[in-house]
Amino acid sequence: MIPDVDNDSLVYLNGEYVRLGDAKVSVLDRGFIFGDGIYEVVPAYGRKPFRMDSHLARLERSLKAIGIKLDMSRADWEKLVRDMLVRASSDDAMVYIQVTRGVAKRDHAFPAKAPKPTVFCMVSPFKRPAAAAREQGLSTVSMPDVRWLHCEIKSVSLLGNVLAKQHAVEAGVDEVIQFRDGFLSEGSSCNIWVVKNGTVLGPVRDNLILEGIRYGFIEELARAAGVPFESRRISREEVEQADELMLTSATKEVLPIVSLDGKPVGNGKPGPVYARLRAGYDKAIAAL
Repeated sequence: MIPDVDNDSLVYLNGEYVRLGDAKVSVLDRGFIFGDGIYEVVPAYGRKPFRMDSHLARLERSLKAIGIKLDMSRADWEKLVRDMLVRASSDDAMVYIQVTRGVAKRDHAFPAKAPKPTVFCMVSPFKRPAAAAREQGLSTVSMPDVRWLHCEIKSVSLLGNVLAKQHAVEAGVDEVIQFRDGFLSEGSSCNIWVVKNGTVLGPVRDNLILEGIRYGFIEELARAAGVPFESRRISREEVEQADELMLTSATKEVLPIVSLDGKPVGNGKPGPVYARLRAGYDKAIAAL
């Protein structure tokens, strides 16, 4: 049993609902042996999933990218998410979905006969960002991005992200901002945004970042707020000289970054563009 976890909560595992404490996966599952699998996280407010279509579309893209085939339609995934939310212990929740290639003899190559994929799903309480983070902002530290070159796949192989987050913890800050070859990539588990002269800048949507669901959403919010938006390569110098920095993720929503490497971002306080996007984000949640 895992301390501080509700082992009596129900989870979905390979077509059945079982107690979390009773859920078991073979040690030969390729997700355990190789990290051969993908995952997705769908946030929900008031038990209503937020931007579920985008999350499930990314789930399907990730499955296709690594060649896992499942006999599950979009409607099946939607039903699973909604069924899990009925079982949630809180109104605001996160639905976690993980799919691995399945159980097979240990061999790096895909099994000649494809095993049945392992499908796991659980729901957990979602604690929204605290008022202090929203109003006072976050601190960050920079580091080189040394992860693999397929960051666009939401893979369960997250060691690089784990090490990046631990770097932030050991530096006593909230998050890292990573750079590859002198250009902005992302945080340990979030997208990073730069504001300069009133324009929101986002890194190019390629294989070097995970295109967070909030990426397209931030573009929508910027358009609705009359804020110019540009997607392009962003140099480290531009990040260091930004008027504002922000981060986004399913769990962090959108939050301001007020320091980088011990130096203030802009005037060291959450900026006006962040405030406009934050207001739009909250409005979208309220409209569910």
